[in-house]
Amino acid sequence: MTDFSSTPLADLDLDEVSRPKAPLVPEATDAHRRQGRHLAIIHRHYLKEMGQVGAVLARIEAGDAPPEHLQRIVLSLEMAENFRAFGSLCGRECQMLKMHHDIESADMFPRIAAAGGGKFLEVVAKLKAEHEVVHELILRLGKAGEDLAADPNDANFATAAETFRKLEAVVRSHFGYEETELAEAIGYYLGAI
Repeated sequence: MTDFSSTPLADLDLDEVSRPKAPLVPEATDAHRRQGRHLAIIHRHYLKEMGQVGAVLARIEAGDAPPEHLQRIVLSLEMAENFRAFGSLCGRECQMLKMHHDIESADMFPRIAAAGGGKFLEVVAKLKAEHEVVHELILRLGKAGEDLAADPNDANFATAAETFRKLEAVVRSHFGYEETELAEAIGYYLGAI
């Protein structure tokens, strides 16, 4: 596992240029591709939850509510219990995203990497490396959320907002890559998720 703890936030990127392309699965049918696209449905859930947090940040930045009212605004959302339970901006959803990635890395990715004579090894290795960046950003967002809750000032808000936006951009990019490159393989080799 790579240690990103001293990497500046601006440098926590996915290196999209180096992303390998997955080989085609000539035997895959439209039914396999539909099964493989179920991953996108799971991803949409995470993106919806992130969108709720982003909406709160946008309200605050637009002057609708000062940072010291962040907790009250966040706690009025449907995700209130999530935020209370984990004490961060990302709350339960970030923990669920981490669990989602852990399951992929421990089960789905190894099975796909072994499929088709190992044709997917490079794509799976890249996806696992991207998970490490996402996890570092989740840790940083948790810390930024805790700092903001402890001292709701403009500087802490700016740090939390910047970290959240970075996480959201990285997650969107990662999900898109994963969905595009693995749809056939998931449907054909795993049957569905």
